[in-house]
Order: sequence, then structure tokens, then C-alpha cells
Amino acid sequence: MRKTILVLVIFFTKMTYCQIYLCRDGNTKFTSEAPLELIKAQSNRTSGVLDLSAKNVAFTVAIESFDGFNSGLQKEHFRENYMETNKYKAATFKGKIIEDVDFTKNGIYTVRAKGTFTIHGTKKEKIVKTKITVKDKEIFVETSFEVPLNDHNIKIPKVVNQKIASVIMVEVKATLKPKA
Repeated sequence: MRKTILVLVIFFTKMTYCQIYLCRDGNTKFTSEAPLELIKAQSNRTSGVLDLSAKNVAFTVAIESFDGFNSGLQKEHFRENYMETNKYKAATFKGKIIEDVDFTKNGIYTVRAKGTFTIHGTKKEKIVKTKITVKDKEIFVETSFEVPLNDHNIKIPKVVNQKIASVIMVEVKATLKPKA
């Protein structure tokens, strides 16, 4: 995880002057609402980087950091069988904020971030609608989006297809602070 954060920081500090904001304890939740079962899990280990001058953004969360689930066996199947965390360690989004935002003024802004979402080793272009709240020297980010399992080659056996949704809802909330 630290290696991923370092790569993200290096990615965003290529310029001689950047206004970098960081987060290491953001919250990512997912919900699978299938006909026979509701599954919820979350991680409080989402890391993020925002370069205000270039409007670049990146977030990552270690798949193994998700907790919740309805049972320990369900968590084990999620990690080993579906997400294959031994091969695919994290979910990431790297992109750019499309709209202009005046990060020097407190306010609430609805923007879109366009970039690449990667999970289970499969990259997909995605535009994510995001609410950004600027308050004093902190930036609060809230977003939700869908992840179709087929788009990311996540296979669900037919025997449990009524218990696991084919489209997973993801929510991310994070507070970013200026890089010290």
C-alpha cells in the first residue's frame, strides 16, 4: 500500500510547483443487492492524491482491506475466488477533473472526473460524477458509481448468481489535506 501511495505522489509531483492534497484514510463502501442476498463491505484505508494545479486525481484501495460481509466464509470467497487478491491487490482510479473548480474558495462543487478505473486487473475508462466540498484547507470528496462485474472479468458461479449482484454499487468518501 505504501508503495502505491509513493507511486501516486511521484506521478503527481513531476511539475516544479504543485498544490498536492493527500488522504490515507478515506472510506470506500460497496453494496451487492441481489434477489436473495444483500452484501455490504467497507474499507477505511482508501488513499488519494489531488493535484489542484493540474486537476489530476488518483485513488486506491487495497481489496483485502474490505470488512463487513455477512459471514467470514463470504469474505473469504470474495477475496480468494472472485477478486483473487493474491493476483489483484487494489482497485484504482486515475484521472482528471473535467470542470474548473476554484479551490481557493469555500464551497460545494459538482464535477466530473474522467479517467481509468482498474479492478481485478481490468482497466475501463469511466466518468465519475463527484461532489467536492472545499472548507478552509480541506477538500471533502464524495462519489458513487456502478461497477458491472462483467466489465472487469469478475466471474460469479451460476450456483450463487442469485446471491451476488451483477452490478456493484461503490461509494467513496475522503478528506484530503495539503501535503506537508
